[in-house]
Order: sequence, then C-alpha cells, then structure tokens
Amino acid sequence: MDQITEGGPPRNYKFKELKVYASTEWLADNKRKYRQVFDRYEVAYIYTELSFYNRLFDEEDWDISVQLKCFSVNRGKRKELCELAVNKKVSKYDQVVYLREGWGNKNEGTFWKKGTYYWEAWVNDRKEGTKYFYVEDAGDPVLHDFNPYLELKSLRLYEGPFDDLSEEERHYYKAFSNEETRYIYGEFVFRNLNDDNKWQCELFAKFYNGARELKGQVVRLQNIKKDEEFITITAGWGSNVKGSWRKGKYTLELVFMDQLLAIIPFEVQEDFEIGIPPVKLPHKKQMMVMAPDEDLSETFEDVLSKLDELIGLSELKKRVRDHAKYIQFLQLRRDRGFAEEEDINIHSVFIGNPGTGKTTVAGMMGKIYKKMGLLSSGHVHEVDRVDLVGEYIGQTAPKVKEAIEKARGGVLFIDEAYSLARTNDDTKDFGREVIEILMKEMSNGEGDLAIIAAGYPKEMYHFLNSNPGLKSRFNLTYEFPDFMPQELAKIAMYACGRKGVKLTRGAKLKVEELITEAFRKRDRTFGNARFVFDLLERAKINLGLRIMRKRDLEQVNIDSLATITREDVDNMDIYPVKFRPKIPVDNKLLISSMAELDQLIGMEPIKKEIHELAELVTYYRSVGKSVLNSFNLHTVFIGNPGTGKTTVARILTKIYKALGILERGHMIETDRQGLVAGYVGQTAIKTAEKIDEAMGGVLFIDEAYSLTTGFQNTTSADFGNEVVQTILKRMEDRRGEFFVFAAGYPENMEVFLKANPGLRSRFDKILRFEDYSVSELTEISTKMFKDKGYELELEAADHLVGYLSFLHSYRDRYFGNARTVRTVVDQAIKNQNLRLAAMPKEQRTDHYLLTIQDVNEFQSTTDQFVFNKNRIGFRSTDR
Repeated sequence: MDQITEGGPPRNYKFKELKVYASTEWLADNKRKYRQVFDRYEVAYIYTELSFYNRLFDEEDWDISVQLKCFSVNRGKRKELCELAVNKKVSKYDQVVYLREGWGNKNEGTFWKKGTYYWEAWVNDRKEGTKYFYVEDAGDPVLHDFNPYLELKSLRLYEGPFDDLSEEERHYYKAFSNEETRYIYGEFVFRNLNDDNKWQCELFAKFYNGARELKGQVVRLQNIKKDEEFITITAGWGSNVKGSWRKGKYTLELVFMDQLLAIIPFEVQEDFEIGIPPVKLPHKKQMMVMAPDEDLSETFEDVLSKLDELIGLSELKKRVRDHAKYIQFLQLRRDRGFAEEEDINIHSVFIGNPGTGKTTVAGMMGKIYKKMGLLSSGHVHEVDRVDLVGEYIGQTAPKVKEAIEKARGGVLFIDEAYSLARTNDDTKDFGREVIEILMKEMSNGEGDLAIIAAGYPKEMYHFLNSNPGLKSRFNLTYEFPDFMPQELAKIAMYACGRKGVKLTRGAKLKVEELITEAFRKRDRTFGNARFVFDLLERAKINLGLRIMRKRDLEQVNIDSLATITREDVDNMDIYPVKFRPKIPVDNKLLISSMAELDQLIGMEPIKKEIHELAELVTYYRSVGKSVLNSFNLHTVFIGNPGTGKTTVARILTKIYKALGILERGHMIETDRQGLVAGYVGQTAIKTAEKIDEAMGGVLFIDEAYSLTTGFQNTTSADFGNEVVQTILKRMEDRRGEFFVFAAGYPENMEVFLKANPGLRSRFDKILRFEDYSVSELTEISTKMFKDKGYELELEAADHLVGYLSFLHSYRDRYFGNARTVRTVVDQAIKNQNLRLAAMPKEQRTDHYLLTIQDVNEFQSTTDQFVFNKNRIGFRSTDR
C-alpha cells in the first residue's frame, strides 16, 4: 500500500508522486510508461520516479539528498534489494522536480523473478512514499500476437454513472447520445490462460477522440485467483454531468503488459444505438464483433443437442449434423498429415418460406463452426439488399466490405439474397457488384467468415443460376419446408411458454383449428412459426382485455392472468370481413359520362353493352341485390391500335364511379415496365404497390399480353407470370375494391387469356373494338379538324376521303385507326401553316381553311409503305 509520510520541520519541497516504469522511452510532458505489473521476460531494469513540488521555485537554488530503496516481499517478509543515494541541486527554475533511478540487469529476464516488490523514497532521512509493483511469469513472453496470460472473449460498451452499474442494469450500445451520456464504460471478459497461478492483472483503458487526443485513461489492477476461469473488468470515462461527450468518432484502446490488445471504435451522435461495435485486434486485418457466448462452458455436442430440440426440420437437422461430423473428419485427416486440395467450405444457401427457422439455424451454425475452431466468435450479422447496395457508383463496394468486416469471425446472413440478382441482361444493377465481391471473399478472402444466403425457393434457384461461380462457392443447400399443422401446434405450445400463458382445452382445440385452416390456405408468404406467434399474441391481448373489463381486479387470481380461454380465441378475426361503403348513385356524373360515351364515333356494340351494364347495375342497386357478387367487372379490351380502348376505359371508370361501385373512381394506367422489377422477388412488391395505388379505382394495363410467355425471354416471362399471379391473388383477396382493365391486340390477348386458367374466370367482360370503317375514319378526321378550328374545301375533303379509303383497304393488325387519322390531320394543318407562312401577309385570306394543296401529299400509292404488302384475293373498301 502506498504511503506518504508528513511531519517534522518545514521543508523546501512538497511530495507529489512515486511511480514505477521499465521502459526508458520518453513520452510527452516528461512522462514515462508508468506501470505496476511487468512480465519477467520483458524487463531488464525497473525504475522508480520520485516527483515533488519546489517550494523555492523562482527564489533560489538548493540541495536535496534522496535515498531510493527497493524491497522484495515473500510471505510477509521483506528483503532489501538495493539502496540508491541521489544528491541533487534543485534549480529555482524547476517548479516540479523529477528524480529517477533503477535496478536490475541489462539482460532481460535474468534478475527479476515472479513476486511482489516495492520502492521506498527517503528525503533527508524522511520516508516520503511507497509504491508496490509486481513481476509475473506465465512461462512465455507477451508478444503482439501471443498472450500467455489471457484471451479476449467479449467486449461491449455501455453507459452509466460514476459508480458503475450492475450487470443486470447494463444496456449495451455501439453509439451513444451526446445529450444523455455520462460515463462510457467498456466491459471486457477474458479467459484466464494463466489459471495455474494467482497473479496481478493490470489493464489500461485509453479513450481517444477523433483527432487522436487522449480524452481519458483508466487503469485497473485486479488480483486474479488461481483456477479462476474467466476475468471480467470494467473501465469507464466521462462525467456525472450529461453532455460532456461531444458528437464525433472515438476509440477505446486496451493495453496489457505494454501490448495493444484491442481497439474499439464507437460514435457519439444524437441518439443511442443498441448493439456491439466491431473490434480491431492488432494481429488481425479484419474487424470482428466480440459478442459474449450465452454459455462460455457450452460444448460442441451441447450446441448440436439444442439443434435437435428444434421442432420439425428433421431432414435438415440430420444434414447439419452430418456436415459437422464430416468437417471433424477432415480436420482429423489434416491433423494426421493428409493434404486436402481445398479449404473447408462453410458457405451455404438456406431455402424456405418465412418463419421456417432460417435465422435460428443460422445462429446455431455460427456456434457450431465456432466450437469447431472454424470461426473466432460465431456471431450472426444479418443484412439484406438495402444494407449492401449503394445508390450511386462507388457506394456499393464500401458497404459490402463493411458488412463483411462486421460479420468477420461469424456468419454474414443475407436475407432475400435473390434480390441481388437482376435479370441476366441487366448489366447496370449494383447487385451484380455485391455478388462479385462476395464471390471474391469466398474464394480468396481473409477467412474467419461463413456466408449464408437465404430466401424463397424459386428466387434462390434463380440467384444461384445468375452467376456461374455461385453454385461452386455455395455448395451446401439446406431446404426449410413449411411446418406441418401438428408441428405448428407444438410451436404454439412453445410460444405459450415464451409468452407466459397457457391454453384451456377448448382454446387449444380452437388454436389448432385456426392453424389447420391457415395451413390449407397458405401460399408462399405464409408466416409458419411467425403466424403462430402472432396468433398467440393476439389471443393474449384478448385475455388482457377480458380481464380488464372485470369490475373487481383485486379478486382476479394469478392463474386467471395466464389462462387463455376459448372466448379469447373465438374473438380473433384471422380473416376479418370487410364492409363496403354504401355510395349513392351520382346521377349528374352518370348522365355526363354516358353522354361522353355516346359522342364517340362508331363502336355501337360496345356502347350498347355498356348501356345495358349501367341499367343492370342501377336495377340491382335499387332492389338491394349485390352487384359485386353478380359481376366481377374486371374487363378485357381487345382491339387494334387507335380503336378507342383507353378512351372507353376512362369513361367506363367514371361510369363505375357514378354508379357508386368504385370509392374513388380514378384510373391508374400502366404497362409491363410499370409492373415488372429488374430483379427477382421485387416484381411482386412493385406490382402490389401499383395495385395499392389503384385501390378504389381501376388498374389499366396496356399491352397486357406482354406479361405472359411467348412474348419475352424465359427469365422475363417468369417475372411477367409473377405479375399475373400477384394480380390474380389481389383480385380475389380485395374483391370489389378495385377493377382491372387489361388491353391489347386481338391475337395477342387471346394468348394472354389462355396463359393462366384463372385469367378467363376473373375477366368476365370482354369488349371487342373493331377497326373503324372508312366513313367513321372520315367522320373522325372531320371532328378533329373542327376541334382545332379548321375546315376543308370540298376538293380537299374528297381527296382526303380517297386517301383514308386507300389506307383502310391496305390495313393490317398494326393499322393505327384513329391514331393514323390524327397523324394525317396534324400533317395537313402543318402543311397549311407552312403554305400561309410562305405567302405575303396581305395575301393571306382564310387562316382556317385547308385547300387541295395542303392534302395533296397524301397519295394513294403503295410506294409510301416501308415494306410492300403481299395481297391475295379481294377486300372491300368499307365494312
């Protein structure tokens, strides 16, 4: 124990400190590397430093006589090793005076042995201070990459007051709030490698800011007992006053026996961020998370036993166990001198629907690989596409490398990995860059990493086929099947235990009934175990609401607070009934919309059909009959270009709104590009978003045939089929909440309707738009000229009729109908404008009259066609 002796006559000095060090290296501000614990193999001389304040500073010089004595202590008895006399003239210019002397041998490891020692400082025959120090011996010297004393197992950071927190009170962060943080503590757990001896452990915790300025240093000296397996040390720096930490980047550095153990970067920002920061170990290039094991004494077989305890997944558990045993076999061969051509591959693909246990098993794989010595920490770092893909060029690679380094030592779990693989012909997606970096890491990276890619079955097989090298890197594929109803029932019992509730017999039967019903209706989005946990959570909520309705809560016993009854389960709406709003008929809008329809040229059969539909819906509503149970009202619009499909679709949407069938009555127009995403798995999401946008109105899909096979390559067709499947499901699940209008050319739309059996049954209305006749095309042109304020001379009008008749006689399925007429009209008006512009201003008579000169360029000759059309037989010039 350090002592300071006072008393006696006045002195010219005031004792400051007595310190110990071994290195002669000079540090800033006249300091040394002060320590109390030394390794015998590193020390030659051990020095002491006496410092005192000069009370005659700036007054006069004076002399001092000092004796520095060193003693060893063995079983309570001390032995003097040396007595060093120092006589010094103290300068009046020295405010603080330092005296340094040492003892030992120039050869390291020869003089100092394991034991307890102390220095004493005597000034003018008065003892001023004592400083203890310790020399330890673990059998080997401490090196930068080898430590015979301890092994770092866990490192976490937390916030607390000056007097620290108990382990139960700690919350661990990787970033801290600048306004709420007091002290930032490091919690360090070591495995004691020198457990055959009791020894002194001295740990330096140094806090640096972003400019590498030392913010604070804490030294912990801890007596380690013999056979003590684990050592836990905490050290913190800060202030009890909140706000002493400024926003910025910091590091906490651990030093033991003059060797850097670890560097822990952390950040002070606006809010706390829960987590464990990655740690930089000096002998490793990569960062790693030093998360504590749940049970440091857990064995390899203990982990496998926990895997076996999982409900279901019998085939998968057998494969994992066989894989682990095979790795042990390969390790045994290597230990016996066999040379293996390739490294042990621990990268794998997990294929399965949501809630099938992929993340749980990934955590166990990390523990298994750690126990086998293949991973250093075994933790799981979970990411998805958003965490890996940058928004701009140059952002992706740093994000991927950062994720890899955070996972180093454990498992990089990539959820929905298929989203990284766009269509095979898309070279612009940054997801490809992610795959390339991952492949490089798996091939010749630094190791200490297992990559697990997870996702839906169909999409994951596409992911593996998207790059020739992926299958060879991911040579382990584990399939996670949907749980059976009996397995989900067992999971329900497990969930009850987790949630602290139990089921009555009636409630248990009802839960099993709901599980079976959900299993039968399941699709690829079925939540499996997640569905069951959600089911029990909702039942627990109903239990709570039932209890809180009681008047006398004091009479409620403990058992009642934990028992879910049949009533609690019956009150759950797994598939709630949706009520449609009753919207009255808007007669004003209906009349105007029908008038707009009647004003259209031609298409008399379509007008008649829509009129009949409107009358029928009006009648059904007047007698209280359900319109939506009688009609789907999803409609197919079949016709060549320019036949009025989009125009009629917009009018029909307004008619449905006027009849009160649609809540909002808007129409969202889209095509294949607006529905299909560039990478697997995202098409359904993009389609669902577009449907949500159309909810309460109409989703109009132009050229809908392009979504089905026969019009795209295989990969693109798969995406289109995903659109169709998504739309069909939403048409059924959200019946009556929106309508789908699918439009396209006649031949192609026939193929579209036959591509999926569900399409024809959903689209119960088909409107066929015939090509316009010559007279209708003429009427359309006249209306277009009139709408723009122009008229034609009789000769010009006759010439235009002849030209339209000629175009109509040579029409094919690509004939533009009204679009072609619009092109002719626009060109004729342009010709007239150019003709007038070339004339002197005084000669311009009628600015809105077109003459034969303006339409003369439209000649009835086949020379204008890009390709000559082969014709057989006869065709009339009108219908």
